[in-house]
Amino acid sequence: MKTFEQSKVLHALPDQFFAKLGVKIKKASNEGRDLINLAQGNPDQPTPEHIVQALKEAADKPVNHKYSPFQGFPYVKEACAAFYEREYGVKVDPETEVALLFGGKAGLVELPQCLLNPGDVALVPDPGYPDYWSGIALAGAEMHMMPLKEENGFLPCYEDIPDDILDRAKLLFINYPNNPTGAMADLEFYNQTIEFANKHDICVVHDFAYGAIGFDGNKPVSYLEAEGAKETGLEIYTMSKTYNMAGWRIGFAIGNPSVISAIELLQDHLNVSLFGAIQEAAAAAFLGSQECVYAQSDTYESRRNVLIGGLREIGWEVSAPAGSFFSWLKVPKGYTSVEFSDLLLDKANVIVAPGIGFGEYGEGYVRVGLLASEERMREAIQRIKALNIF
Repeated sequence: MKTFEQSKVLHALPDQFFAKLGVKIKKASNEGRDLINLAQGNPDQPTPEHIVQALKEAADKPVNHKYSPFQGFPYVKEACAAFYEREYGVKVDPETEVALLFGGKAGLVELPQCLLNPGDVALVPDPGYPDYWSGIALAGAEMHMMPLKEENGFLPCYEDIPDDILDRAKLLFINYPNNPTGAMADLEFYNQTIEFANKHDICVVHDFAYGAIGFDGNKPVSYLEAEGAKETGLEIYTMSKTYNMAGWRIGFAIGNPSVISAIELLQDHLNVSLFGAIQEAAAAAFLGSQECVYAQSDTYESRRNVLIGGLREIGWEVSAPAGSFFSWLKVPKGYTSVEFSDLLLDKANVIVAPGIGFGEYGEGYVRVGLLASEERMREAIQRIKALNIF
């Protein structure tokens, strides 16, 4: 069979570290082993029933059997705007400040292609969500990694970025509650970010995927709550984590009208006409009761307490996340993140994500998801204890 050469664009894409991890997991699973998978970022709870019911009813409507408007029905953007005003006190123009996305990841990958040219620089958190890298590579632009260190609350230090990088920087990615560290950011940090962005003419992209998951009575702060936020950038909000709609592929970009317009222009040439029934379900999620959201956050907090408390009891010195559904745990001395992850997989049938997969500054950590039942978490803790390494 003839083989056709891939484009330079595809060759420039970063390696998918977690695809390799997936191969290890599949091999172990095929061996019939009882695996406890704490590496995933896939919500384990079902979509709330009232949202599913809205989808079922909407699927019966003939209007939803046709192509929907390229940029989405006005009602779903209006619902998103109503959600932001109710939850964060932020007024949003649904016509000019909201873009419908085919999942939050799509927006994060599209944005560099909307705003960057070859030679431009995007500022990226390290550790951070690897798909930020993909969009930058597709744009032919460059990355400058911003270390997220525990001693600084896993916040970037903008003053450490060299002047020659700042001269070429056009885009800044931030993400709180943070994946993978579980750190939170406050309004003061966002105010500093806006000042920094204004000074250097940089567009800020705040990935707010875990915006509904805060612990210890602390509600995550939206970037758009800070004065001047919409002038300096936008926020990406996904339905995946807040409403367990991960497989539904719907999210939103909210903020600066010029960037919203650029996203919609690019999407006019890529993915258009998201199934109308999914748009109706998203509107129902935004406008309906939020009790399911609060209950889910409580579930994650309870799981966090089981995990962190149990690991401390067996002698593993770990810190508790402030938000998101991830824990960021230091590996024992003498191991790399991959070596320790392999040990847990091979000897305890417990799967965690090596920190190096999230960037250079992820080395020395593993990411553990709160996406298994408390019973399975307790079982994982006992399996780790039996290794006698703590």
